[in-house]
Amino acid sequence: MRDEGGARPHAAEAPKPDSAGTGAAVTGRGSAPLRLGARTLDRFAIMAVVNRTPDSFFDRGATYAFDAALTAVGAAVEAGADIIDIGGVKAGPGEEVGVAEELRRVVDLVAAVRERHPGVIISVDTWRAEVGEAVAEAGAHLLNDTWGGPDPRLAEVAAAYDIGLVCAHAGGLRPRTRPHRVAYDDVVADVIRHVTAEAERAVALGVRRDAILIDPAHDFGKNTRHSLEITRRLGELTATGWPVLVAVSNKDFIGETLGRPVDKRGVGTMAVLGVSAWLGARVFRVHDAAGARRALDAVAALRRDPGDAVRGVRATL
Repeated sequence: MRDEGGARPHAAEAPKPDSAGTGAAVTGRGSAPLRLGARTLDRFAIMAVVNRTPDSFFDRGATYAFDAALTAVGAAVEAGADIIDIGGVKAGPGEEVGVAEELRRVVDLVAAVRERHPGVIISVDTWRAEVGEAVAEAGAHLLNDTWGGPDPRLAEVAAAYDIGLVCAHAGGLRPRTRPHRVAYDDVVADVIRHVTAEAERAVALGVRRDAILIDPAHDFGKNTRHSLEITRRLGELTATGWPVLVAVSNKDFIGETLGRPVDKRGVGTMAVLGVSAWLGARVFRVHDAAGARRALDAVAALRRDPGDAVRGVRATL
């Protein structure tokens, strides 16, 4: 028996106030409401990455062990994360990970997070319908398909369990492959065309409109110039009215732009997050939840009306 917000009934919790203590609503300009699980997200939302993979490009397996992953979840929640995004397969090329192994890595962690942190939204990064169904049963609230819908049944799973879905753009690339001399007449137009079609298809299948996000998927099926162009023109995606997720944390386009290795891309990441927030993005997938929370609180303060009180001091912007 499942509840309206997920696979297993549980007590609804009111959304937490933002970490600045203001509780102020900060939504994308013109974007639709976003409701996942028992929460309505009316501020910039932090999606913290927790990978149960031994070969993640960023943490190199630091959270592969179950206990390490659960500890990382607790730290992210304490740092202000609204959503925990659990992944069981490295995005890039590497050792083959079958369905059974992906299930082993993610299902028990989803169940443990649901039990320990009932107020947090649980997302699972997968493109496989079999995995989507299993994690929905375990208590996930969101299926984060970063590969643009290679398994069309995943949207059917989201509809059947009344949970959320991320509709992304990977330019038709097969999962875990890299683009070779990829080209678009207009990358932003291609992104918008694909993600909005996927979103409307999901609605037609029964996924709630207020549980769908769109993601341009920086670097997936794109080169650095494409990812920079998407960032500059992100307002065109937010203008569609669908809540926009950006997943740019420590990615190659930031490293190539600044000439920085993967462990030195934090400042560049925060800059891209700030621009994306200003242009109306709603959800931010990050490795550094605490840093992202502070950066987005600053953007939120800048976007408030001049009469709003910020930390007890009347703004004079």
